[in-house]
Amino acid sequence: MSLNRNAAINVANVLTEALPYIQRFTNRTIVVKFGGNAMVDEALQNSFARDIVLMKLVGMNPIVVHGGGPQIGELLDKLNIQSEFIDGMRVTDSATMDVVEMVLGASVNKQIVSLINRNGGSAVGLTGKDGQLIRARKLTVSRQTADMSAPEIIDIGQVGEVDRIDTGVINMLINSDFIPVIAPIGVDKEGRSYNINADLVAGKIAEVLQAEKLMLLTNVSGLLDKSGEVLTGLTTKQVDSLIEDGTIYGGMLPKIACALDAVKGGVTSAHIVDGRVDHAVLLEIFTDEGVGTLITNKTTSL
Repeated sequence: MSLNRNAAINVANVLTEALPYIQRFTNRTIVVKFGGNAMVDEALQNSFARDIVLMKLVGMNPIVVHGGGPQIGELLDKLNIQSEFIDGMRVTDSATMDVVEMVLGASVNKQIVSLINRNGGSAVGLTGKDGQLIRARKLTVSRQTADMSAPEIIDIGQVGEVDRIDTGVINMLINSDFIPVIAPIGVDKEGRSYNINADLVAGKIAEVLQAEKLMLLTNVSGLLDKSGEVLTGLTTKQVDSLIEDGTIYGGMLPKIACALDAVKGGVTSAHIVDGRVDHAVLLEIFTDEGVGTLITNKTTSL
């Protein structure tokens, strides 16, 4: 048998495996948080863009939410603006917020839109300020004092959390066959801008839209057990137990908490996906094995 024929059969096998997933997820909303290596490696960028375009072409409704921490840090360094972090969050004064809006709302957002469009899609860039898509409130950070009296409230500036999501703009774009690309900048009722964690924004958008899937691209292979093996097919109860016994800890906790909240809020499944893998999004959606950790309320799920 010729190599060309073998290659053709492999393609047919892949399409056959993908078919039930395509049928199940047609007209379903899938929210993808784009970040990590996938966001800075040129080959992975194009791989991601083609995945998103293909999802749209086969009838799904992908929504992209992106971060941009490294790019923000790079510009702040160039401008000699000192960065300070408290509990992993960048303290955001007015000067830093200007840079955040410049990087997320203009530079990074437009790059992703252009990337998707160059690969055959029709993307439209937004920030949470457009159409008041993301109503924000100031994030409060507290620490227990040494004398165990009332907790100390720490001001980290214009760092916010999601108050509510107005889905009107998103639905308008989806219904017009566009792919929304959203920067995680929110606005409060006084018009003040806030920098919000992209995972949290993606999770809240997925929850409000009752999305089929929330996919969080990361720089790790997924949620690992204590032996270093990837865990998947987890129920929310199992995840709660893994948090209680210390299997999930440190930097993975906020991401898992975001995924857990989304599933408990009505999203069918959440996925912690290894964004370092070429075509990670398609592999997670269209194959039996996937490339990360699946969390769902159901005992089994495609």
